[in-house]
Order: sequence, then C-alpha cells, then structure tokens
Amino acid sequence: MRKSILHLLSAGMLLVLVSGCTKWIDYDPKEDFRITEANYLSSEADYRTMAVSVYTPMQWLSQAPLIGDIASNDAASGGENASDVLALQQIDDFSHTSVNNILTELWQSAYEGINRANYMDQYKLANPAGQAISFPGKEALYGEVYFLRAYYYFHLVRFFGDVPLFFEKRLSLTESRSLKRSPKADVYAQIERDLTAAISVLPAVQVQKGRITKYAAQALLGKVYLYQNKFDNAAQVLESVITSNAFSLVADYGSQFLTAGENGPESVFEIQYSNNSPYYNWAGPTRGQGNFAVQMVGVRALSGGGAMPYAPGWSFDLPTASLANAFETGDRRKAVAILDIEAYKNANPGFGITYQVAPFKNTGMYNQKYHPRKGQSSGQIELNYQNNHRVIRYADVLLMAAEAFNRSTTPNDSKAQGYLNQIRARAFNDNLHNITASGATLRQAIWDERRLEFAMEGDRFFDLVRTGQAAARITGFVTGKHEVFPIPQIEIDISGLSQNNGY
Repeated sequence: MRKSILHLLSAGMLLVLVSGCTKWIDYDPKEDFRITEANYLSSEADYRTMAVSVYTPMQWLSQAPLIGDIASNDAASGGENASDVLALQQIDDFSHTSVNNILTELWQSAYEGINRANYMDQYKLANPAGQAISFPGKEALYGEVYFLRAYYYFHLVRFFGDVPLFFEKRLSLTESRSLKRSPKADVYAQIERDLTAAISVLPAVQVQKGRITKYAAQALLGKVYLYQNKFDNAAQVLESVITSNAFSLVADYGSQFLTAGENGPESVFEIQYSNNSPYYNWAGPTRGQGNFAVQMVGVRALSGGGAMPYAPGWSFDLPTASLANAFETGDRRKAVAILDIEAYKNANPGFGITYQVAPFKNTGMYNQKYHPRKGQSSGQIELNYQNNHRVIRYADVLLMAAEAFNRSTTPNDSKAQGYLNQIRARAFNDNLHNITASGATLRQAIWDERRLEFAMEGDRFFDLVRTGQAAARITGFVTGKHEVFPIPQIEIDISGLSQNNGY
C-alpha cells in the first residue's frame, strides 16, 4: 500500500498543481514546483490549487470503464493478440489473479485521491503551521473534496469489496503498512457521510463547468443507496435531482458523447480530460490530463480522408453480438454505441477507408461513444485525447429513480414507468414503445433498459453483479468469487491485507 497511498504526499513534500489553461483542471507540468509542508496552505490560492489536485487522480481511472464493459457480456477484450494488454485479456476470460497491473493501477490511483482529500481535511481548520485560513467559499470547496473522497471509495468498494478505510489524515509510511481491510458496510457508511456533508455546502451551479455540484453529490448518493438496496433512500434523493429541473435529456442522443456536447444539459458529472498540456509519459497511472481509454477503443490502423471523423486506435473493448442484438428495431442508440466499421466503409466509399481487422476476438464492431476522433489529441497522440468520461448522466438519474421507486417498501410503479418511458421515448422518437408492465416485469425492463442506454459506458458488469444477474449472463463468472476483483498482490505483500475469496 506504500506506493498507492504515499505516492505523492511523502516526506513532507507536496506537488502543487498550477492551473490557468483552457480547462480548469489543466496544469502545465513545466510549472510544477515544490515547497515544504510547513509553508503550504497559507492562502486561499493554496487551498484552491490543492483542491484541483484532489480531482486529478480521477483521470487516472480511465481503464475502469473498459473493465466494466469487458468483464460483462457487452464487450470482448480485443487487441492484437492473446497477450496484448494481458491484464484486460485475463479479466475478459475470468482468469485474472492478484498480479494484474491495471487492477493495481486502479487501486493506487483511488488511494492517491483519498490521501490528497485527507490531507485537505486534516488541515481544514488550521494549516500545518497552525494558522486558520478563512476565505469566502471555503465550505463549498470542501464539499468538492468530500465528494471526491466518496467517489474514490465508491470506485474501490465496487471493484474490491472490503478495503482499507482511513479518512482523518494523510497516512505516514508506518500507518500505511499497518492498515487492514474494513467491512464494505463501514466503507459505504463513510461514503454516505461524505456525500451528505458535500450536499449541505455545495452550490447548485458552478461557474466552471465540470466542477462538482450539489446535484452531482445527490445523484452519486442515490447510486450508492441503490448499490446497498436502500431503495427508499435512493428514491427520495434521486427525486430531488429530478424535481430541481436542472437537467434535461438532450434530443440528439449521440451529441452528448462528442467533445462539443461535454458538460451539457444532460451532464450531472463528468471526469474532465484535456489535451492542452500534452504528456509524453507512458508510465501509469500518472499519464496526464488525456483520456487514455479513447486510444484503446479505436479501429486499428484506420485511415480515411474527406469528412471521415475517426482516428485510429488499438481495437480494445469490442461490442459483442449479444449487445448488438439486444437493441430493438428503431432504437437510435444502437448506431451511437456501436460502430460497424465495414458497414461504415461501404456506406462512405468516397472516404477511401482502410483499416486492420481487430486480430483478436474480432466482432467487427467498435465502441463509437468514445472512439478517437481526428484533431482531438496533441503531443503524444495516444495519451492526450480530450473527450471526457460521462460518469452520471441525467438518464442515469431517471433510470436509477425508476428502479428505486419500483423496489421501494411501498412501490410506485406509475412513477417508475414514467421515468423509464422518458428514456424510451427519446430512443425511438415516439411513445409507441412505452412500458406498461409492473412489479418484477417492470424491474427487469428497467435493468434491460440500463444495458441499452449505457452501452459501452462501463457500468454493465457492476449492474449485473448488484442485481444478481451476473452468473446467468456472463460466461465464466463464478458466484462467490467474481463479484469483486482480487486485492493487488503488492498491497498484500506490503500491508499484509487479506485476499478476496477464490484468488
């Protein structure tokens, strides 16, 4: 655990992130500087700069959505061969072990974020020199920090189950080595406390798009409740987001996945990515501000002229026939989620398209929502794609609320149908596909709708696990083992953590 928790904030030194580029979360690595801890957090600017650094590790979680697809029945690993990014191949085949570099990276990145948040929380009332630093908006700024800590812990608990829980301060090396795993229920309780605290101080609207709002915290809390089967609580908090009238479904479903659609009217929370300060460092997890997952999902060796928008990638995260066949005739979301490259080539002969067929587990289909686009990267092209990851869309709020009302102590299937059918009306551009079922049939319809609405967005595996459908839907899934991933071996070796069942 030493590397993950103490990667940045060690030996009393802080890496200060200096903003000033087009996207607020950017910084120029050439402007990094180091100062002693005793002199830090001495001004409002220090606190605000440090808060930006708490956001940064979210960018390093770019492989998490790929795993959410590949571990499910919606996507195959793809790639060049059976050993290309072996960590993903093993997850696809359910042969993964505790020695998996991507799972280790996701663990380390989340705990880096937690330790940064804890550092700020530790010095909220007084800085390291014992001085109280007050400024307008400080409480709201800490609302962002509490949300981020909750988000990192939610990521960890979804992936690994019981995990080490600490929240009072930045850990020392000795403390890091002595940590043990806490029950998942305790981790969730802390997530709820952090989100409740965030909701009480966050604004409804942020001046800088992409920063966390009160509604983002409410939506995440609703999701956290849903994962714990606290349906009454989930219904109440998600309803408050809906009735705020702060969000709406965009008419053109596909537009929200383009860079021009970032942080739009349907966006509740997105992880911000940028190409304004290009990185050239391939070492994970700190690959900079670019969305590395975009490069992963593109068509291999793709080339074409004219108005063809697509850039080449590495052919991972390939949609399956099972997913493609799940869409009904007339569902406009299929063409947004899935790129059939051969059909696209034949429909656009003037582009002169050439490409290399994905040599491993080829399905002929690609993740179009996050496919790399021409002109949207810089520097080391593969590392600096700017497309944000859409974490919570308003559509998710509606479908989570639909499920919560259907599964509440006193179900409200009429309300659940209404929220579900808003999603279906957009998908088909009519009201002829409305769902009128109730009870368990309505519940399954909501779950099935989640698959289609959020296809290739990284939630499918976790939805199947939390709803108890994973063993029936995923080939190779072993009940009692694969609900979570293995604790990284390096954390076991350093901290003596126990391992998850079966690994």
